[in-house]
This record gives sequence, structure tokens and C-alpha cells, in this order.
Amino acid sequence: MATINVKGIVLAENNMGDYDKMLTILTPNLGKISCSAKGARRPKSALLAGTQLFCFCEYLMYQGTSTYHINSCETIEMFYKIRTDLDKLKYAIHLNKIVQDVTDENQNCYNILQLYLNALYILSETEKDKDLVVSIFKLRLLKILGFTPRIMACVTCQEKENLNYFSIRDNGFKCEACSRQDKSSVFMSESTANAIKYTISAPAKKVFSFNLKNEALEEFKLITKIYFNEKMEKEYKLEELF
Repeated sequence: MATINVKGIVLAENNMGDYDKMLTILTPNLGKISCSAKGARRPKSALLAGTQLFCFCEYLMYQGTSTYHINSCETIEMFYKIRTDLDKLKYAIHLNKIVQDVTDENQNCYNILQLYLNALYILSETEKDKDLVVSIFKLRLLKILGFTPRIMACVTCQEKENLNYFSIRDNGFKCEACSRQDKSSVFMSESTANAIKYTISAPAKKVFSFNLKNEALEEFKLITKIYFNEKMEKEYKLEELF
């Protein structure tokens, strides 16, 4: 049976039998797939490291009737610091739940995988405000999923100046006059508006390369949270691990 090389990150792991594992792995081209890893729980298994949650690896596998089967794997990134910091782990699990919800099998997930890996790297290797990382992730993910807000002009009157409100209902920026007719409009400072513009338009590798403080950070967090939950038709909450 033909084998294939696949890069992917482990989204979920479940014990199966005495020593085996069933994994959910996000790949760029195959989408979210189920993979069987025989003997992965044995202490000396070559699959032990690469079959843990958040491990990004290159896998050699073959496709069975209902699942893929892993022959071998080479670890690329384990995001070790996420595993040793409960606060970082909490945020990483929050992102993980979102990624699982928006991905499926046989789906091109390259952009989602890239965004997810970049977010995990920032969480793992920096002390950047974790709420900001999640907010950037959510807004950029909405763009990938086809929910890009309109930011170049007021979504109602096309005015291009003094766009100080974000309309949840109408998906984008509004001027003050038009915002008075829209109860879903949220005020935002110039810093917040610029952060939204940057998150949508920045190159993928640089999307997390800005900071916000104080009121601008709170505005950005509020807008992205409400807008994301509205488009996903689900409320995502950051839950305590214990």
C-alpha cells in the first residue's frame, strides 16, 4: 500500500487498546484527518514524542479503509513551553477548540494551519499579551473563512474619513452619523482601527507583530470577540483547565 509524507499538527489524542493511540491531525492539504498510531504509548516507541497534543511533525503514513495509519514521524516543533506553563496551555487549548470547529477532512487548510502554528509559536516563545494573540488569531481566521470586514469606507454611506465605529451587524467600519442608526456599532479609537486594518492586510508571517495597550487593547478584544462569536454562531469562552 502506497505511503505518503504529510506535515501536520496533533489536535487531539485518544488512547486506544493497551498501547495504541487515535489522533486527530490537521494537515495543509488533506484537512483534518484521523490517524492510528500503533504502539505509540510504549515507553520506547519511536512515535511517542510525535503523537502528543500540539506536536507539529512530518509523518509517513498510509490510508486505510476509514483512517490513516502512521508508520513513522519526525518532530519539527513540540511547543515545549506551552506544556510547562498552565496559563499558556489554557490559551493554546482555546485556539485548538476553534481550529477543530472550523476544519474538516479533504479541505485545503494551509492558511489555517499556518495561522495556528504562528499563534502557538508566539504563545510559546514570547510573553506577548495572550488575549491580544487570541484576538488577532480570531480576526485573521475570519478573513480566511470569508468573513473579512469592510474597512476602507463606511459600510453605509461610503464616507472614508472619521471611521470611528465597527458595525457587528453590517460587517465593517462606520462613520459617526451612520453609527447612530446601528445599535451593534462599537466605538473604536484610531489605534484600534489601525490594528484591525493591519490584522486583515499584513503578511501571514507578520500578523502578530504589533502590540496594543490599555483602552485600545480592550476595544480590540471586545470587537474581535463579539464579531467572531457572531460569525461563528457560537460563544467561545476561555475556560479554566482545573
